[in-house]
Parts: sequence; C-alpha cells; structure tokens
Amino acid sequence: AARLVSVLTLGFPAAVAGTNCYVLAPAAGEECLIIDPGVGVTGQLAEILLEHRLRPAAVLLTHGHFDHVYSVTPVCDSAAVAAYIHVEDQYRLKDPLSAVGPELIAMFEQQFGQKSSWQEPSDVLTLVDGQSLTIAGLDLRVLHAPGHTQGSVMFALPEVPDAIAAEAGVSTTVLSGDVLFAGSIGRTDLEGGDGAAMNRSLRDVVLPLADDVLVLPGHGPATTMARERVTNP
Repeated sequence: AARLVSVLTLGFPAAVAGTNCYVLAPAAGEECLIIDPGVGVTGQLAEILLEHRLRPAAVLLTHGHFDHVYSVTPVCDSAAVAAYIHVEDQYRLKDPLSAVGPELIAMFEQQFGQKSSWQEPSDVLTLVDGQSLTIAGLDLRVLHAPGHTQGSVMFALPEVPDAIAAEAGVSTTVLSGDVLFAGSIGRTDLEGGDGAAMNRSLRDVVLPLADDVLVLPGHGPATTMARERVTNP
C-alpha cells in the first residue's frame, strides 16, 4: 500500500489558555485521533467530527496539565475510546484540577456556567519512550521529553497536514505539546517541572529532529525545526 504523505489535520484553540486541540485522520469519513482536548472543546469537537464524518479511535495526551486534559473524560466516554498518557503523568489524571489555583477555577466556572468537576477517564493506557502506535490508520512514535512535566511527550508521525502537504520544506510532523513552541519552550516552574530535565530533552530529543519537521505545538502557531533551530532562544 502506498504511504500516506498527508493527513487530514484540524486544530483549534480551547477556551482557556489557548491550548491547541488537534484532530488527525487519514481522510474524511475515517477514524481519527484527538490530541489534547482542553477546556470547553466538546461542542466544537463534535461539530468537526460531524462535518468531516470522523469517528474517534483514541485520545492522546501530550501531558497531564488540566488545560490539555480537561475534556478527556467526556470525549472518551462519548466515543467509548481510551486515553493514552505517559506513565509518569498518569497520576495527574486522578485530579488535574488540584494543581490549579482557586482563582482560575472560579474564572472558568463562571465562563462555562458550571461547577468544575473531575472524573478520571475509565480507560487509560500508558505510553513509554520510543513506543510505536498505529491507531486510526496512522503511525506515531512516542518521544518522552520531560521537563515541563515528568511525563511530557511529543508524538512524531511520518506525514504532514493535507493543507500544507504541497508546501516544500516539511516532510514529517511532531506534535510537541508544551515542550517546544514557536519562539519559546515550555515553562518548568510548575509542580513536576524540572529545568535540568527540560535542557536534556531539548538537547537529546528536540535538537536531533530534522530541519524538515513541522512542529504542531500545544499553544500558539505551527512552526518548523529549521526555523526554531535558528530563531528560538
């Protein structure tokens, strides 16, 4: 079978913290992966799935911070699928809101008009470094890159989004979570963060990525390794 070179890729920011939620599928009408369903995304996600006739096969989490996992349980439950998270961040799914200040919780309770309640997803599968996954017809590799959290990962796949497939200069994609952003990196001052670990991840996991890698980060715009290698302080 011919390799896919482009995948249907839909991304949109969540209502809180602008966390990017991504939907990946081989094509419309197929199974899909949902990455990092954050605060208040369920309505928009349902519209995207309906519009493109997509059936969720799994939810992948780059790490366990509330702004990346807030909607994981309703999304998993409604589709009866598992959530995947690195083994070292699995504990965060017990109660990700415990790490959030009361002011922030009050703010989004006001925004969504409901009490913030948390229920752990019923089906959680753990990831380890270097693991290969084939889900929804897509091949992904797990790159453990701790520093922002203990279990932060990036997901590498051998395709690029269909919207930019024609553009020269990128040939594969990494979903970088909060490890790498356009122009910056993930903060390390939150619980479980570790500056020394982040430096190691940048040196050993991020820097070796090829220049033609498209980077889809957890917040902010897409970028490329070529650009970040030159411009990211």
